[in-house]
Parts: sequence; structure tokens; C-alpha cells
Amino acid sequence: MPLDPEFVAETRGWLIRAYGDLRAGAVLNGADPPLRGDAVFHCQQAAEKALKGFLTWRRRIFGKTHNIGELGRAVVEVVPELTDLLRRAAVLTDYAWRFRYPGEAVEPSPEETAQALALARDVYEAVLARLPQEVRP
Repeated sequence: MPLDPEFVAETRGWLIRAYGDLRAGAVLNGADPPLRGDAVFHCQQAAEKALKGFLTWRRRIFGKTHNIGELGRAVVEVVPELTDLLRRAAVLTDYAWRFRYPGEAVEPSPEETAQALALARDVYEAVLARLPQEVRP
């Protein structure tokens, strides 16, 4: 059965943007000095967009949310073996706002940033592994 070009394009669009956020996170973390708050924001964005790409491909409805836990639960309904990874990745949710505004939190630690980058990369790769080659960027 041929693939629906509309779903191929939309899914690929999410994944291209997710990959861009992964790259941005790595670049910002490697800046001198590192921009770790911005790096972890892009980690959250990468995971969010990868999960939305998967849900788009599977024709699952999702609302306008930045909540990785919520998106992860929707993905786990289709792919239960991702439960552990997506539970761990739910911590990325707070990076959508936590270091983006003035207040008490200034920057994540180098270790926290490294963990966020690894989690975002793991989510992205787990999603890619479960999608057909034709939708991958």
C-alpha cells in the first residue's frame, strides 16, 4: 500500500524540526560560555516535536501541549515498550519554561544539561526507529 504523501510530509516536518532542536541544544551547550538554559529548552522542544511526529504518523490526535509526559502517554498506547524511556523523558517538560524567564533558576548544571541532551536524543532515535524510512529526514 502506498504511503500517504500528506502524512509523510507532515511527519517528516516534525522530525526535521526535532533534529534542528537537537543540533541547537548541542551547539548552545558547546558555546563559550555554554548557554545551558537555552540548550535544555531545545532538548524539550526536540523531544516534543519527535513525539508529535510519531503521533502524526499514527494519526493520533494531540492538543497544543508542551507536556512530554502527556505526549509520551499517547505514544505508549501505541508502543508500550517505550514506557520507561518516556517516563524518564517527562522531566524535559519543565525546560519549556524553567530557564526561559527571570527568576530563581538561572542555569542548569553541566550534568543536568548532559542528561537532557541524552534524553532528547534517545527519544528522537526511539521515534525514528519506529517509523518507516520514507518519513525520516
